[in-house]
Amino acid sequence: MPAPRNIKRGGAPKTLGHQAGKITKPIFGGRGLADGSIVSHWGEIVGDLLARHSTPERIIFRTGRKDAGVLHLRIDSGGLAMEIQHMSPVLIERINSYFGFRAVADLKITQGPLPDQPEQPSDAVRPLSEDENLILQNDLQDIDDPEIQDALAALGRAVRGRKTEKT
Repeated sequence: MPAPRNIKRGGAPKTLGHQAGKITKPIFGGRGLADGSIVSHWGEIVGDLLARHSTPERIIFRTGRKDAGVLHLRIDSGGLAMEIQHMSPVLIERINSYFGFRAVADLKITQGPLPDQPEQPSDAVRPLSEDENLILQNDLQDIDDPEIQDALAALGRAVRGRKTEKT
C-alpha cells in the first residue's frame, strides 16, 4: 500500500482586492488600462482636485509595445482641460513615476461629462449630548497637558459623534 501523499491545495488565503484584480484585469486590459491601477489610484496620482474633474479612459500603446502610450483623459471642464494641456509634462511625469517606468508619453484630452460617481458617505459629526460631553471630560481629566487634552477631546467628539445613537 503506497504512502498517502501530502498535497498542498490552494495555498494561503487571498485578499478580496487580489481576487477582484483577477476579475477586472481582462476588462481593463481590453481598454489598455492593464490592471486598472491607474483608474483605482487616479486620485493619488494626480491629486483630489484633478481627480474630481477627470478620469482616465484608456491607454493606447503602439503595436507590440507596452510603454510610451497615449493616455486618453476625459475632463468635465474646458478651463481645466486647457490648464492640463499646459501642465501635461508634469502630469505625465507623475503618472510615469507612479508606474515606475515610461508608461505614458502623451495625453489626449476629451472634454465631456464624467461617469456618475457613487456618492461618498457624509463625514458629518453630530453634536454630543450633555451626558456624552461629561463622559468625555471625565475620561480626559487625568491628562495634565492642556494641548494634548484639547486634541484628545476633539478626537473623542469626532469619534463619538460618528457613531449612531442607540435607539
